[in-house]
Amino acid sequence: MPESVDSVLLAFGPKDREHVQRLLDVALQLVEPTGATLYIQHVFPQEEYDNLIDQLDVSPDAESFGVSQLAARHEAIRTPAEQLDEREIDYEIRGAVGTPDTKIVRTARNLEVDRVFIGGRGRSPTGKAMFGDYAQQVLLNAPCPVTYVRRE
Repeated sequence: MPESVDSVLLAFGPKDREHVQRLLDVALQLVEPTGATLYIQHVFPQEEYDNLIDQLDVSPDAESFGVSQLAARHEAIRTPAEQLDEREIDYEIRGAVGTPDTKIVRTARNLEVDRVFIGGRGRSPTGKAMFGDYAQQVLLNAPCPVTYVRRE
C-alpha cells in the first residue's frame, strides 16, 4: 500500500447511478484529508452511448466532443461535480464505453491511482456465477486497493 494517497478513482456504470452520492461520500472520507485528486469515471454501455450521441446529434468522431465530455454532461456526474467545486476538491471526469470491469481496471492502471471506489449490491455466489458481477472482477483485477460500497 502506498505511503500517501495522491489519486483516487470513483467509478460507476449505469446500475450505480442512483448510488453515486453514497459512493462520493465514502470516497471523500479519503480524498479530503489527503488532498488526493479524484477521478470520476462513468462507464457507458455501447448501446446507451450510441443512443446519447444520437440524441445530442453529435458525431462520435468529432474531436471536440468525446466520451469524457458526454460523461460531464450526464446528471449522475454533474451533481457530484458541483459538490466538488463547492468544496474546492481537485477532480477530473473520465468517460468510457464498454464493460465496467474492463474499463475501470484499465483506467486504474493507466492513471496509476492509489485506490478505487466502486459500488454494487449484495448477491449470492450463485447469482454472481450466473449473471456475472463487474465489482467482483474489479476487486480481483485492479492494480491497487479497492473499496467496495454496498448499495443500500
